[in-house]
Amino acid sequence: MKNFLIAISLGFFISTAIIAQDSASTHQTAKTFIRQGDYSNAILVLNKSLQADPDNFEIKKDLAFAYYLHRDYVKALETAKPLADASNADIQSYQILGMVYKAIEERKECEKMYKIAIKKFPKSGVLHNEYGEMLWSKKDFAEAVKLWERGIEVEPNYSGNYYNAAKYYYFSLDKVWGIVYGELFVNLESYSKRTAEIRNLLLDGYKKLFADADMSKNQNTKNEFVRAFLETMKKNASVVSSGVTPESLVALRTRFILDWNTGTGNRLPYRLFDYHTQLLKAGMFDAYNQWIFGIAKDLAAFQVWTTTHTDEYNKFNTFQKNRVFKLPEGQYYQATAVK
Repeated sequence: MKNFLIAISLGFFISTAIIAQDSASTHQTAKTFIRQGDYSNAILVLNKSLQADPDNFEIKKDLAFAYYLHRDYVKALETAKPLADASNADIQSYQILGMVYKAIEERKECEKMYKIAIKKFPKSGVLHNEYGEMLWSKKDFAEAVKLWERGIEVEPNYSGNYYNAAKYYYFSLDKVWGIVYGELFVNLESYSKRTAEIRNLLLDGYKKLFADADMSKNQNTKNEFVRAFLETMKKNASVVSSGVTPESLVALRTRFILDWNTGTGNRLPYRLFDYHTQLLKAGMFDAYNQWIFGIAKDLAAFQVWTTTHTDEYNKFNTFQKNRVFKLPEGQYYQATAVK
């Protein structure tokens, strides 16, 4: 009898393992269909996977996402809402439901959901970013940027908040944060369509910075970081008196870093400026600036530059593709008052 029970138990565990293995295999197949844009087959396979493993939370999330991509918003909502309502709801669960709510323009429920999600995950950069984007679509610009700022503060290595905040500040009167956040973005997200967009804003942002003789006009100089940034830029403004070009920006930004490091940098350490210092010491700062501003100003001229500076650019390019740019916590200076 004892041997019989052991045999039954062993058979149960083996069959459970086989089911789990089959479920994992079909789940991967479904993910492949999603990547290929074959959402109908993805949905078919995911539903079969759920029949074999009905409590699999990851499969349910992918099914809701597949319905969303297939634009079957009724099924997407029907699948996604219980996931976000579950006690074990994760950030992705809220993301998927948020996308569905946005697609059906259910803004009231969407906003309520984001508030719940951020309360549960207060350090999620992605949730702050997507909630901000929803508020932006409602033309609630002031609240949207507050969320992006909060996202930058709580999760400094998530790129989306820098992207949206940089664009917001670029189109405002601000002359500092559009530049700073824009450059942080292109370092965190170096090779995407959005990178090219922000490169252009960065180049124009520097032109905007020096367009007014009174660089501090309409700027929040009560903020220590802002005031120090503007003062250091103004000190070296003569470098770009003949125009803002990739070459003049190299000279300007080199002088800026040297001055910053002997002054404000001791009080307000900043990873971006530390990175500039690292590139200067390694002889890669010219190539780095060409990678940002040269491409934005004149692609043909940039290509000529890379041809005439092959070793220099290859060295930087190899370094750039193999490094991981990380921002530490505690370097959020938007709320830093002048001491």
